[in-house]
Amino acid sequence: MSAVTLRPATINDAALILRFITELAVYEKAEHCVLASEADIQRSLFSADSNAHALICLQGDTPIGYAVYFYNYSTWLGKRGLYLEDLYITPESRGIGAGKQVLQHLARTAVAEGCGRFEWSVLDWNTPAIEFYESIGARPQNEWIGYRMDGERLQAFAEQVTDS
Repeated sequence: MSAVTLRPATINDAALILRFITELAVYEKAEHCVLASEADIQRSLFSADSNAHALICLQGDTPIGYAVYFYNYSTWLGKRGLYLEDLYITPESRGIGAGKQVLQHLARTAVAEGCGRFEWSVLDWNTPAIEFYESIGARPQNEWIGYRMDGERLQAFAEQVTDS
């Protein structure tokens, strides 16, 4: 079995990243939500003003997964945090330690960058991921409820005229 390695993603990985995004969306029963194109990935991850970063996980020379992360900010801590947007390892490569290696790499990055937190979200039905995260010491933040505004709702709210 070849060793698992990580490398920073490059613009040449855009098609691969989009493929992994789609595979993750299929697993999460949300393939219809993937609207990004290869050009969107190139622009959003690799432009000079991008605030997101990506890693490619390899077994030998074969890509087996990816991670996308960015820095957020905690007012309570007065520090940046690292937020993991996506972590995906192909089904046939799960269980070999690749996911743990990605998370440890990102934890080390967070510590090296002086981040006060390393956070991510998981779907409430994804029991294998929840069990894995808890096995490495991560704990759910049940007191917070995530909210989202996107698409037409975002556009309509942005266009509302407020009476002040």
